[in-house]
Amino acid sequence: MKIDDLDKKILSLLIEDSRLSYREIAKKLNVAVGTIYNRLKKLEEMNIIEGFTVKLNHEKLGYELTAIIGIKAQGKKIREIERIIARDKHVTCVYDVTGEYDIIVIAKFRSREDMNRFVKSVLSIDGVEKTNTHVALEIVKEDFRLEP
Repeated sequence: MKIDDLDKKILSLLIEDSRLSYREIAKKLNVAVGTIYNRLKKLEEMNIIEGFTVKLNHEKLGYELTAIIGIKAQGKKIREIERIIARDKHVTCVYDVTGEYDIIVIAKFRSREDMNRFVKSVLSIDGVEKTNTHVALEIVKEDFRLEP
């Protein structure tokens, strides 16, 4: 199944404001409410929409440190390590990557102590060879919403 222009318009509206009701979306796009309901149901069944959420200001919630952590790991343990790290409450992203490191992790912390504990816990995972941590000095852009 492919998505068409109407699906893309619906997604664009939801990217801007995921609180829009079916009725509001229908009105903005000049289509029936039932059409919006059916399209959204289809987009969820296709796993194009995986859920609805809010965009938080992490700094205002006390998470003042953002770390980008490169992890070098033993090849046969990479998937297991990624699953362990992904469960940590500080972690926002885990990427299996090519290059010097095998895993890249983005995580948010309230303090240096929090970050220190996290990095040490990662280093204690069986199969982790080394880490390289970068702390973001300023977040210029942090937005995973892409236009369809």
